[in-house]
Amino acid sequence: MEHKHKAGFVNIVGNPNVGKSTLMNDLVGERVSIITSKAQTTRHRIMGIVNTPDYQIVFSDTPGVLAPKYKLQESMLAFSEGALTDADILLYVTDVVEDPTKNADFLARVAAEKVPVLLVINKIDLLKGNGELEAIVDRWRAMLPNAEIFPTSAKEGFNVQSLMHRIVELLPEGEPYFGKDALTDKPARFFVTEIIREKILLNYDKEVPYSAEVIVEKFEEKETSIHIMAVIYVERDSQKGILIGKGGSKLKKVGVEARRDIEKFFDKSVYLEMFVKVEPNWRNRENKLRSFGYIE
Repeated sequence: MEHKHKAGFVNIVGNPNVGKSTLMNDLVGERVSIITSKAQTTRHRIMGIVNTPDYQIVFSDTPGVLAPKYKLQESMLAFSEGALTDADILLYVTDVVEDPTKNADFLARVAAEKVPVLLVINKIDLLKGNGELEAIVDRWRAMLPNAEIFPTSAKEGFNVQSLMHRIVELLPEGEPYFGKDALTDKPARFFVTEIIREKILLNYDKEVPYSAEVIVEKFEEKETSIHIMAVIYVERDSQKGILIGKGGSKLKKVGVEARRDIEKFFDKSVYLEMFVKVEPNWRNRENKLRSFGYIE
């Protein structure tokens, strides 16, 4: 019996900080989405593509769903809501500590979905006793009665394979959407900005990481090396001072850490130059959000 090729879009949605990016990277087997312990790490919709001779799965990691406080968050929410409209399979990710009633409107839309919904209860490694998980599963079953439930620990890799197996079973038949060698729909320089942004999230606190945007202005790739020039935009002079640090020490640390990861990602030696510029109130300015790729 001839097996027909399968292909489909699997969109990952949920509130901030429940482990969507870790799960996506587990499923794709590559570090496509940045992972930090801070909320709102993912700002764009990022696709990771899994290819075998028999199927192509286009995973899509979206920003966490949250009530928008400024224009940047409005466009982030639009990416998440867009994921509801074009999925073949929807992965709703929650965890064992989240309040299930948070973002009830979005949840109601997930409950009304016609496509298969797989509810992933992540971080079960944090639970103490068996009864706790049963209570959480029961509560979610009442809210999303049509969903199939998968308790997982993306961090420990627990139950991720059985989730993947079920996704493959549910995939519709169809031709691949992307070339069979594609890993993502994003260009190379996008991953440079994500890696630098991750290092900013890890090295600074308070407002600085959320006010920072990274733009790659030069990406010259040769056979064994890449020359990259990146500009980090912040909203205020004080943030610029914090970002650079005394004698440039903080920015240098970010550069060293980012370069190491970029070299690993591209498997080439990297010469990285970084500059910091002030762009007042960019998160609320439509023309800036458009130029930074948040509004189409």
